[in-house]
Amino acid sequence: MSVTEEFLTVQVFLGARSYDIAIQSNTLATFAESLQTWVDKLPPQGQQTRKMLVVTDNNLAVSHAATVTAAATAAGWSCAMVTLEPGETSKSLAVIANMYDRLVEMGADRFTIVVAVGGGVVGDAAGFAAATYNRGIPFVQVPTSLLAMVDSSVGGKVGVNHPAGKNLIGAFYQPLGVFIDTHVLSTLPDRDYRSGLAEVIKYGTILDVDFFEYLEQNVAGLNARTPEILRFTIAASCRFKADVVEQDEQETTGLRAILNYGHTFAHAYENLCGYGVLLHGEAVAIGMVAASRLAEELQMIPPDVTQRQIDLLHAVSLPTELPTDVTLATADILACMQRDKKTVSGKLRFILPTRLGHVQEVKDVLEAAVRKVLER
Repeated sequence: MSVTEEFLTVQVFLGARSYDIAIQSNTLATFAESLQTWVDKLPPQGQQTRKMLVVTDNNLAVSHAATVTAAATAAGWSCAMVTLEPGETSKSLAVIANMYDRLVEMGADRFTIVVAVGGGVVGDAAGFAAATYNRGIPFVQVPTSLLAMVDSSVGGKVGVNHPAGKNLIGAFYQPLGVFIDTHVLSTLPDRDYRSGLAEVIKYGTILDVDFFEYLEQNVAGLNARTPEILRFTIAASCRFKADVVEQDEQETTGLRAILNYGHTFAHAYENLCGYGVLLHGEAVAIGMVAASRLAEELQMIPPDVTQRQIDLLHAVSLPTELPTDVTLATADILACMQRDKKTVSGKLRFILPTRLGHVQEVKDVLEAAVRKVLER
C-alpha cells in the first residue's frame, strides 16, 4: 500500500457478509458508482432496489448528505432523508423509532438501503435502525469524521445508548460497503478531527509499532490533513481493525476486545462527565494513558512506553488528563467501570500494553491498583 495511491480499497473478509471500504479523495459526487457495485452483490431481487433513506445530522444535511443524495437521485434512486440532532443524545430508542416511522412512510421493503452520512453517532444509530427494521435491511456507511472513518464505520457494531451506559443496546450488523472521501475532513472542526487521531494512535499502540513510528514521523502531515498522509493512515487503520474483526467478528474469542484499549476508562469518563463534555476520542486519549499507567503499576511495561504515547498525543493536540474544571470521584468512576460490558461477574478487566505494538487482556485487576492510577 503506497502513501501516494489516490484510490485505496480495504476488503473486510467475513464470508457472505464481506464488504469493501473505498478510500479516495474528492470523489463524494461519484458515490452512486460505488454503491451500484455493492448493490450488484445483493440477491437478484435486491439488485432492482431503488429506494434509499439517507440518515445524517443538521450540520451535514445541506452539504455532504446533499451531495450523496444528489448523486443517488441522478442515478435513479428515490431518496428520503432523516436529519438528527448532532451529538450522543441522538443515539436513543426515540430517535430510532422516528427512523422506523420514516421507513414505513416511504414504503421501505427488505432491500431499501439506509445510507449513513455523518460521524459515529449517525452511523451507529442508522445502522441499528437498519439492523432491526424488517429484521435487517442493507445499509452503507459514508463516514464524514476521522473517528468514524477509522473506527465506528468498520466492524459492524451498531447501537444506541442507555442512561446507565454507552452502547448498551445494539447489534453486530455489517454494512454493504463503506465509502470514505478524505476531502470531507477539510470541513471537519479541528477538535473533532483531532478526536479521531486518538483511535489512529490506538492502532499503532496495540497492533503495530512500525505504524506508531510512522505516525511519530508524520505529525506535521497529520496536523495539516495532507491528503496522501490521510489516505494511507485511514487505510492502514481500517486494515488493522478489519484484521481483528475478521478473526473475532462478535467478540466471542476475546481478540476483538483489544480494540477497547483505553475504553474502560474512557467510557466511564464520558458517562460521568455527561455526553458531549468530552469527545469520544478525547476520552480515549485520556483513557489510553490511564491504561498504560495501570500497566506500569502492574509492572508490565517501563514508563517510556507511556511517555511515547503521551508525547504523540500531545503532538496532535490531544489531552492526556481530564480537564482541570472536571472533578470526578474515584468511587463513581469505579462504579461506572463495574457496569462496563467487559466486566464479568463484577471483576474488572482491562486491555493493557506489554510493549508498543502489543496488548493483552488482564483479568481480575485489583481495585486498589486502579484506584492508585485514578488518584495519581
